[in-house]
Amino acid sequence: MKLAVFSLLLAFLLPAWGGLILCPAGHCVLTGLDEAGLRLAHGQAQPGLDLFMQGITWLGSVWLLLPLAGVLALALWRGGRRVEAAFLMAALLGAIALAHGIKPWIDRPRPDLFPMLIPLPADASYPSAHTLQVVAMTLALAILAERRRLWVWPLLALAALLVGWSRIHLQVHFPTDVLAGALAATLWVSGLYLLFSKQSRAEA
Repeated sequence: MKLAVFSLLLAFLLPAWGGLILCPAGHCVLTGLDEAGLRLAHGQAQPGLDLFMQGITWLGSVWLLLPLAGVLALALWRGGRRVEAAFLMAALLGAIALAHGIKPWIDRPRPDLFPMLIPLPADASYPSAHTLQVVAMTLALAILAERRRLWVWPLLALAALLVGWSRIHLQVHFPTDVLAGALAATLWVSGLYLLFSKQSRAEA
């Protein structure tokens, strides 16, 4: 239980601490990693790839993930897997809350090194909500798939990686935004897994 709570707390504290380092006293810095990543993405820009990235980035949208999680959780619930249904919804809803809890606190502006390839999102840049949400969702699904469906894992990992890179390619996020989102999601889902595993064993 203590390890689970510690992981859940770190899911907020570590990305928030990283954000304060990137934006000390409200003045955000451009790190070497951020500049290199944005330049690399800009150098790869071409109409076909740009269009692909504009489509793939929607895999991390809350408008897609939330209904999908709801349908899957309902199926699990009706199948008698209620703890797993709650785990899946907690994974995604917590990811959404984390992203939008940290964003206004750090208030990092969006990248402006190169032109954005999609309309400017209205909220702050850090952390990447799309990345946080898709990593949380794919990790939760991988855990639910267990060892019986190992073939699902590479597909889920690829989806998460593509969404994260799409945010950089489209010039709407710094690489550190994406890394912070992935870290927060991993810690959050790991903590939930420990918490819900204990609950599942208690009900067995």
